[in-house]
Amino acid sequence: MATLEESCLEFYRKIKPETVKGIIPIIDFFRKIDGKPPIPLKERMCETKFPSLGDKVIMLHGVSVGEVMSLDKLIQKIKENFPDYKIVVTTGTVTGQQIAKKKYSEIVDFITYFPLDIYEVCRKFLARIKPSVVLIAETELWPNFAYCCRERGIPLYIINGRISDKSYKSYLSFKGFMRPIFKNYTGVLCQSDLDKQRFIELGSSLKNTITMKNLKFEVDKQECDISLVQGVSKIFIAASTHPGEEELALSAYKYLKGKILDLKLIIAPRHITRVPELRKYFKAEGYKIALRSRKETFKDANILLLDTLGELSKLYSICHVAFIGGSFSKKHSGGHNPIEAAVYNKPTVSGPSIKNFRDVYSILERSEASFVVKDHKAFYQTLEKLMCNDAYYNKIAQNCEKCFENQLGAADIVIEKLEEILDTEE
Repeated sequence: MATLEESCLEFYRKIKPETVKGIIPIIDFFRKIDGKPPIPLKERMCETKFPSLGDKVIMLHGVSVGEVMSLDKLIQKIKENFPDYKIVVTTGTVTGQQIAKKKYSEIVDFITYFPLDIYEVCRKFLARIKPSVVLIAETELWPNFAYCCRERGIPLYIINGRISDKSYKSYLSFKGFMRPIFKNYTGVLCQSDLDKQRFIELGSSLKNTITMKNLKFEVDKQECDISLVQGVSKIFIAASTHPGEEELALSAYKYLKGKILDLKLIIAPRHITRVPELRKYFKAEGYKIALRSRKETFKDANILLLDTLGELSKLYSICHVAFIGGSFSKKHSGGHNPIEAAVYNKPTVSGPSIKNFRDVYSILERSEASFVVKDHKAFYQTLEKLMCNDAYYNKIAQNCEKCFENQLGAADIVIEKLEEILDTEE
């Protein structure tokens, strides 16, 4: 006899596409009020053209920006290790789709949206893609999609799996519903032993739930060929900044300049179209500005504006401390990726809005390699301690290095799992 939870899932499975289509305009209305783009309905209903991919397909899904970015090194390794397989990447958000197309268009075979979790739509999607295996990044639990994968005999894995403290408490309240859903997942590869414990508690298989570490730490250092200053000057970089954050960075710079006479400041706005207005602002504040696009240096300037693309990572390598923007901005909240700086063993400081990379910040903070501060006062105090206390700075820099060493190998574990799956399949 079916349990109440299984009966509810069976009812959910019978929802028709037409019913959802009638609800979407209402959802889009509220999304528009929140400044969000409409749901790409045709794509998510599988009503667009699909290419012919053959019968050797590896599908990877990342719901939004952070998850999509985390797949970078893994996709490269899949391409190297499984050259006979086509690669499909799906996303759940418009911004995720934009990032996927920007990063992976030349190396994967098809990029599209993840289907809406409607039984008929998921069946149609899987029939067209015909994946040999599906890898879902982090914690995307879709009952109908998982059921359809099991129905077709498609191995379905959560990779880079994580469950935050907040989500864990919520999931525990619905543990009865989680168990029948997890029955349709072949395995879960988790970021940490704590995540592993939580997934098992919620119903994932004890045998097939393992720790793989975090894919987001699988980044390469770029060789720096930029020379901006000679001598022992310390450089403070404010990276991926949004409106209002440049003023904060300048205020911190003025405060620190009274203690570190040769301190230099780099401003790397998130959108370089803002460079003219920022240049005007800094000039009005009495500063001479160097522009990276003109190959100018700190020889005759204290502030450099990064107005080129693709060089931010290199500049992290020569900075002392990095402020990661988007974290103090009310309009553009959510933060940006601190890993690009931390990989060079550079301490990072961010404001309280870090939801886009909360898992990364959690690992870095636990390792005492990064700082998330609640307000401007704490921001100044943290920067001062890092900039003015060399012994403390060196300790944090070493923590960054150890943190990356501890997270290495995540992509290789996924590749090993794929080798097991695809060898068995063949």
